[in-house]
Formats: sequence, structure tokens, C-alpha cells
Amino acid sequence: MKVMMTENLRIDLGTEQWECRHCQNELISARDNYKRALLVYNRDPREIHKPLLDPTKYKRTYSPDPEWCRILEYYCPHCGTMIETEYLPPGHPPVHDIELDIDKLKAQWADRDEVTEVPVGTEPERHVHSHHNGGQQ
Repeated sequence: MKVMMTENLRIDLGTEQWECRHCQNELISARDNYKRALLVYNRDPREIHKPLLDPTKYKRTYSPDPEWCRILEYYCPHCGTMIETEYLPPGHPPVHDIELDIDKLKAQWADRDEVTEVPVGTEPERHVHSHHNGGQQ
């Protein structure tokens, strides 16, 4: 049974492995931080958020200071799909943002059918309010 966790990741409960949803390759144990299996690009935040003021004239340019902020982009090592992005202070380890109880997840999905496509909801119902003004128009 494979369970979709994010738009880019799923867990194979049989093998207890994180998988890339785009290329179906296994990444790492589902009991571990999936980011440990991904390629990481440590971006200079000024590449993403261009300075609004001339950096030769102003110390603060409305662009993140790379001494205070870094942008980590995580990519599947098999197909190159970007899996996640996070902003961190330099020196901070990658965040362990999804930590699951795999045994409980297996029990929860034991009697369910596997979901192979992202469910697409119907259009939300429009709720129409009628405002009455006491019978007057």
C-alpha cells in the first residue's frame, strides 16, 4: 500500500520507504527524514529575492541577507523534481518537518483502498445570503 503524503512524496507501507511521486523511485526509510535522501541546492537568497535598492549604495536592499538567511532547495536524486524548499538561518540543520508513526499509519490504512490519484474536489457550493429588510424594498 502506498500513501500520498505531499504533492511530491508518498510512503510505501510495505517497504516502509519514502518515494518520489514523479519517478516512483525509493528515497529513504519512512522512519527517517526524507530530506536526507535528496540533493540539496544551497541558494543565495539574493538570487531569488532581487535587491530593490542598489547594493553599492545601501546596506539594506530589501533582499534577504545571506549572513542571516539561506534557501535550501531539495531535489529528487533520480528525476530532478524539486521536492521541497525551506528558508533557514546559516548553520541550521534541515528541518525534520514530517515525522510519522509508521506502525499507526499502517493500521490506519489496513482496511482502506490505495489512493492512486490526488482527489479533486467538486466546486464549492455557493452560499447565497438573502437579506430581508422587514418586507420593505
